[in-house]
Amino acid sequence: QGQLVESGGGLVQPGGSLRLSCVVPASIFRFYEMGWYRQAPGKQRELVAGIWRDGKTIYADSVKGRFTISRDNAKTTVYLGMNSLKSEDTAVYYCNRQPDPILNFWGQGTQVTVSS
Repeated sequence: QGQLVESGGGLVQPGGSLRLSCVVPASIFRFYEMGWYRQAPGKQRELVAGIWRDGKTIYADSVKGRFTISRDNAKTTVYLGMNSLKSEDTAVYYCNRQPDPILNFWGQGTQVTVSS
């Protein structure tokens, strides 16, 4: 069982928006750079967005300009805002340390399905 708890996924039409949340234990949050990963059926898990403790962010080319990662230090939570969703964004989304995820941090993820 992972230590990170993701939520906020769901079914959305193309062009729609969702906001994912990941609650991180404080003992982890304060020390690690965090990221959102996704895994689509039949594909490898990939990093889609990362955020450093100083606020620096990175994005996969496929989501640049559409997704926004942020972190709330008081709530030890990492967010992923997703706009202009496409069918190819359909995947299970996870949060973990980035760029090197930690095996026992993987949670159950949250399913995002983009379909009309």
